[in-house]
This record gives sequence, C-alpha cells and structure tokens, in this order.
Amino acid sequence: MTGCLSRWTAAALLWVAFASTARAETLAATVEQWGLLGAWAVDCTVRPDRDKGARLTYEIRKDGRVMYRRNFGDAKDESEVVSATVNAEGLLNVMVFFPSLHQTREFGLLLQKDGSLRAIYNRSERGEYTIRDGKFVATSAPTPAQQRCE
Repeated sequence: MTGCLSRWTAAALLWVAFASTARAETLAATVEQWGLLGAWAVDCTVRPDRDKGARLTYEIRKDGRVMYRRNFGDAKDESEVVSATVNAEGLLNVMVFFPSLHQTREFGLLLQKDGSLRAIYNRSERGEYTIRDGKFVATSAPTPAQQRCE
C-alpha cells in the first residue's frame, strides 16, 4: 500500500512540474506567435516620459517567463505576465502581476493591419476599468496606436 501511495505521489509531482513547464512554454509561444515581443511606444523617437509616452517592452527570459517592462523616463518597473490568450477576434488578453501595485491587471491588445498595437481594455482584478472599448474611461478619448520600436 505504501509503495502504491508513493508512486501516486511521485506521479502527481511529475504532473505538476510538467504542467507548470507546459504553461510557461504555452504563454511564451502565445505572445511570440501573436507578435507582442519587443518594445512599443506611441512615438519611438521621443525619449520615455510620463507625460509624453512610456516605452513598454515584452520579453521572454531565459527561464521561460514572460516579462513586461515599463519605462516612464523618471520611473521604471518590471512585472511578470501570468497569462495570455487570444480570442476569436484576435484580441490578446494579457494578465500581468504588478508587485509595485500589489495587484493583477488584465488588458486586451489588438494588432492593427498597419502593425501598430492598440489597448482595447485595461481593468483591475476588481473589475475597475481605466480603458474600456478602446477609450480611456476618464476622458472618453481613444487609446493611441503604439508602434514597434526597433
């Protein structure tokens, strides 16, 4: 009986380890195939600035984690992408854990025909939106297109 139990325990541990690795590979593959990797900005010729535009970078680390870096010029941070899925309309739904904010945020990104990127929604884990339907909630202004910075 003890031998059978330890075999089941070992099998369960292997399954958990494999599932974690598969999830990381799937996440990395999703963002790579969708075209998210790299640096993005509204205007790549402008130095990162909180008021004039941030530089947002998505990368896959050697350990397989997908990271999201924000550069506001005077402040920078780095957070881990914890999930990414693509819906039927091609919208990339991304969840990022922000340690500095002590919260997870979810946002939807859309690659446009010209290769630019637009935020369609951004909400907190409590469902509070800062962007909804491609517009900033506070001003109703449309979100700007972001270009890939080389």
